[in-house]
Amino acid sequence: MTAEPPPERVVARLRPHARRLVRPAVFVVLVMVAGGFGFGVFQAQLAWLNAVVAALVVVLVVFGGAVPLFRWMSERYVVTTRRLVVVHGLGTRTRRELLHSRGYDVTVRRRGLQGVFRSGDVLVFPGDDPAVVLADVPHADLVVAVLHDLVEAHEARRRHREPDWDEIVGGPDRPPWGDVRA
Repeated sequence: MTAEPPPERVVARLRPHARRLVRPAVFVVLVMVAGGFGFGVFQAQLAWLNAVVAALVVVLVVFGGAVPLFRWMSERYVVTTRRLVVVHGLGTRTRRELLHSRGYDVTVRRRGLQGVFRSGDVLVFPGDDPAVVLADVPHADLVVAVLHDLVEAHEARRRHREPDWDEIVGGPDRPPWGDVRA
């Protein structure tokens, strides 16, 4: 009689730190100010120049503001009680799942201002496969602690469910090795 494993629950849903959006937001504001200045300078005297300024503002806002925003929104990390799911990509979505049952090593790498914001890159090493990087995750130390706890909890459940080597070799009716009487 085997007990059913507990249902899978979502522990955390994460995205990269939002400070990635500061530079694009400042860029969009500066482009809008420059575009408004351009419209004020040229007014309606040169209609074709106003159209060029408007087109340039739109292109710069899309590529300097909207694309970084969509790229940030396309990256997400989901930690459940059974696996770690990494999803990223704008045009082509890539999804990678790491089961806690396989076990893996976890490391935090901090660069630049990541230490100030308590964020960091969480590197997950699943054996022989290439490392999975959770880039610039907020509260990186907490994420690492949760991943360690989930792997250890899964290992403890597995050890509790599986029979010992002595039980496998000896069978259910045979006494354990230490209790063999002649």
